[in-house]
Amino acid sequence: MNKILIIGSGGHAKVCIDLIEESSQFEIVGIVSPDLSKEFCSYPILGDDNNLKDLKQNANHALIGIGQIRNPSSRISVFNKLKENGFNLPTIISQSSFISKNSELGEGTVILRNCIVNRDAKIGSNTIINNKALIEHDVTIGDNCHVSTGALVNGEVEIGNNCFIGSGSVIKQGIVIKDDSFIQANSFIEKNLI
Repeated sequence: MNKILIIGSGGHAKVCIDLIEESSQFEIVGIVSPDLSKEFCSYPILGDDNNLKDLKQNANHALIGIGQIRNPSSRISVFNKLKENGFNLPTIISQSSFISKNSELGEGTVILRNCIVNRDAKIGSNTIINNKALIEHDVTIGDNCHVSTGALVNGEVEIGNNCFIGSGSVIKQGIVIKDDSFIQANSFIEKNLI
C-alpha cells in the first residue's frame, strides 16, 4: 500500500484523514505540523515543513490537510515545498462523490463527500471541492481554489486561480470569476467578476 503524509493538524486535516482511512489506496504514516504534540487523530506528528526532505524517506505521497478561507498562501507554499522535495500529490476523491470519467482533476485536489463533478469539468491543482458541492458540465476551476460546502457552480462557469467560493453560493451559468476572488457564503453571482 502507498504510504502518505498528511500536512496540517486542523479541522480540514481531520476530514482528509477520514477520506484516506475509508479508501484502501493509502496508509497514513504520520502528520506534518508546526504543532509538535505527540500525535493527531492517533497518528504521530513526525515534524514540521522544515523536515520534509528527511520525511520523504517515510512516504512518497503527501496530502495537504490545510484549509483555505481568506487566503490560499499557506496551501500554495506547502504545495511548492512538497513538489521541490519530490513528493507525489495524489488527487483524493470521496467514495460518496460522483466524478464524470470525462472530467479532469489536477494533482493534490481533494473532492470531499457527496459532491458531483459533471462531464467536461476541469479542476486545477491543489483545490478543495468541499462536501455537497455541485460542479456542473463544462466548468473550469483554476489552481489553489476552495469551493465550499453546498456551493452550486452551474454550467460553463470559469473560476480563476486562488478563489474562495463560500458555502451555499450559487453561480449562474456562464459567469466568469477572476483570479483571487472571494465570494461570501450564500451569495448569488449573476454577473461576471472580472
